[in-house]
Amino acid sequence: MAVALLLVAATATTAVAVRDPVRQALVLSVLGVVLAVLFTVLQAPDVGLSQLAVGSALTPLLLLLAVHKVRRRPRRKGRQE
Repeated sequence: MAVALLLVAATATTAVAVRDPVRQALVLSVLGVVLAVLFTVLQAPDVGLSQLAVGSALTPLLLLLAVHKVRRRPRRKGRQE
């Protein structure tokens, strides 16, 4: 259990420290897998499976799609910010 907690702490810290949004989404996916393992170790496999589906697959995918859409949007000329 201590190893799983240390892995959660390390991956969460890495997710906060990384500056690139694409890499943050990938680290968030790894964090979801590690949290799923932690929940399984803590004898909550149903929560672990939910975390595996949502935390390691769906949320990073939505973040990557949002980053792709924002980066793809053309800038308008003549618009002052």
